[in-house]
Formats: sequence, C-alpha cells, structure tokens
Amino acid sequence: MHRLLALARPPLRRWLAPTVFGPVVPGLCARPTAGWTSASAPIAPRRRPMLSRRQMVARTGTCSVLLLQIVLAGCRPSSDTSAPTIAFSKIPAAYLESPYKTDMSERDYKTGMAEGRVTGAGRGQRLVLYAHTDGRWGVCRQSDQPFTTIGTDGRWKASVHLGTQYGALLVDPAYDPPEQTESLPVVGKGVVTLAVVNGEGPAPVIPAPKIVNFSGYEWKTSTGPVFHAGSRHYFDPANVWTDEAGALHLRISGSPGKWAAAELKLTRSLGYGEYRFQVRDVSHLEPSAVLTLVSWDGIGTESTRRELDVELSRWGHLDNTNVNYVVQPYYVPANFVAFRVPTGAYTHAFRWQPRQVTFSTVAGSRDPGAARAINQHVFTSGVPSPDGQSVRIALYVFHQGPIPMKHGAEVIIDRFEYLP
Repeated sequence: MHRLLALARPPLRRWLAPTVFGPVVPGLCARPTAGWTSASAPIAPRRRPMLSRRQMVARTGTCSVLLLQIVLAGCRPSSDTSAPTIAFSKIPAAYLESPYKTDMSERDYKTGMAEGRVTGAGRGQRLVLYAHTDGRWGVCRQSDQPFTTIGTDGRWKASVHLGTQYGALLVDPAYDPPEQTESLPVVGKGVVTLAVVNGEGPAPVIPAPKIVNFSGYEWKTSTGPVFHAGSRHYFDPANVWTDEAGALHLRISGSPGKWAAAELKLTRSLGYGEYRFQVRDVSHLEPSAVLTLVSWDGIGTESTRRELDVELSRWGHLDNTNVNYVVQPYYVPANFVAFRVPTGAYTHAFRWQPRQVTFSTVAGSRDPGAARAINQHVFTSGVPSPDGQSVRIALYVFHQGPIPMKHGAEVIIDRFEYLP
C-alpha cells in the first residue's frame, strides 16, 4: 500500500542554478536542460515527462507571443524623446545708450555677436533672436530677414543690436514674429521653445518701477528709456504719484536736454466697454508737451501698432489743434481726427465695441452725462480687438517740433472710469 502511494505521488522539484551545460536567457521560454540540479536528488539527467499535444500547443503559443512582444518593443519609437532646446555659447555685453539721448533710430544701436546651439529642432523650424533695450524686445534681423540660420549641426551665429537681455525663439515655419514687443511671446501658437539670458557684464542701472493705486485700479510705472512718438524718452517713476484726494499727478522734470517723463500702465486688460478720463485744465502746457490716454497691447512699431489714442498736445507748434482722436496707425486718413478745445477741464472717453470705437470729449470733470459735448467721432476702420490691451497714461516731451520744451510741466487726472 505504501509503495502504491509513493508511485502515485508526483516528485517535488525545485530548480536551482544552471550548471555549465547551458545558461538560461530570461524571457525566451527557457526550459531546464540536462545538467540542472534538483534540491532532493543527486546530479543526474532526469527523464522529462512526455507533454500532451494540448500542452505543446499552449507552450509554443506562449513563446510566440513573447517573441512578438520583444520584436515590437524594439520597433516602437521612444516615448521620452528629448524636447527641443536652445543654448547660448556666446552672450553679447549688457549695454544701454545714454538715457537722455533722444534722436536715435535702429541703425544707431551698437551691435555684437551671439552664438549658440539648437537641439531637437523639427523640419522647417527656424530661430528668431531678440534684444531687449529701451523698454521693448526688438528682432535682430539678419540680411533684412527676421530669422537666423541654424546649421546642420544645430549651431547658429548672428549679429544682434546690444541690449540688457537677449532672447532666442525656436518657431514653426509659418510663425510671423512681432518686430517689436514689450513682452516676449510665450511657448505655444507657433513658438516651440525659447531661451533668455542677461547680457554679459554689469547691467545698466535704471530706477525700479513702482505700483500706483488710482481710481480703484492697480497701475505700474514705466522706467528708463522708452520710445514714444518717434523719439526716445527717459521715464522716471518718481514723476508719478497720487495725492490725498486720490487724484493722479504726472510730471515732466529735469532741464533741456535731460527731460524725465512720466507713464503708468494698468496691470490688467479690461476688454470692450467705455473708458473715461476726467482731466483738469491742460492749457498751461507748452506746445511740445504731450499727454496721451491710450489703450495698447504692447506689440508693434510706431507705424504698425494696434492702438486707440486720445492725444492732448500742440505737437511743438504755437497755433495748432490740441486734441487728437487716433486709431493707429495715425497716417491712415480715416483713422485720425484733430480739433481744438478751449481752456477748462474735460472728460475724454472712448466707447469700444467690436469693429467700432466712439471717441467723445465733454466739458467738465465731474458728471460727464450732464456735461456739454465738445466733440464726438465714430471710427469703423482698423479698430483692434481688446486682446492683451491695457490702458496707459503718459506725459512726455515731443522732441521734433519747432518750439522746444523750456520748462517742466505737471498735469492732474481726477478720475479714471471703466464701464463694461
């Protein structure tokens, strides 16, 4: 009886490490061969039990599936392909022209060389280089083209106009880079990746901007040299403040040849609606002083920007109109209206709607709804959308008029209102 039970019980095997007769390759349907050892028997070849046809088919199918998975895994593209990158290997110097130099054009800027390398660029993708100077990022053109050539090894080399920072953008073939912009484009919408570096050496020192609260909104002052109305101006945050009554003061300080202007920008975009500016009397301003009430998205040159303007100035002439309504660009006849207002306080406004903007000026600065209308004009040509737009208020000197600025100036704006 015991012998019969022993014959019926299957042997218990525990496979150990292979001997020198044949190693096992993991994952390839390995089977123990003669020369393997058993935990409970002396080393000796053992007779393997015969497999049934069903077992043989199942084992063969399992091996085939594993082999197919290995082959497919080798053919499948890697999911962790490195993202494109841009690196600078040579960085130009940090440089800023004299802050009070006004008569500058793009060809007057000093230049330097920048070098670097792009990795992982896709077919047709191109490089755009920018330099930051005078409050804006400007494209560094190569042979009058906005794009810099990328070599077959990914290296690039280009001439740039000097600034305080430098940016490189890898862009898709159809991307149209802005010629000038206050803020560099971000990744997306045709921009694949970008890199920004500070210029070599000590950075030029300019005053830090400050935050001003006016009429329940937060505004940020401009600082350092910035282009306005075809000239370069130096903006000093100290020339902007509010008084105890909450009114906004803007000032032109300094002396001939070293004027410092004032500007502030709303820190958020408000969109379509009515914008009102209640301005005290500005008839005391010299002919070359300019007060602007503007909405702009910060993109474009003086002749291509998408901007709505109320301009209060005589533009350097003694006898001239003193208010302009403008839908930039100003040189389009249908986008410009000029007129004269007498001495006094006024509320200037524009009602911004899709494909239409209505400018108006009324006498007084307290109740525009009940005040006497001075002028009104509706523009339907070239009206921009409000995407990215922000309100700006600036007081500066027009340097190209026949009557130069002789003394400083100050204006007061009692209130700003936005009505959706």
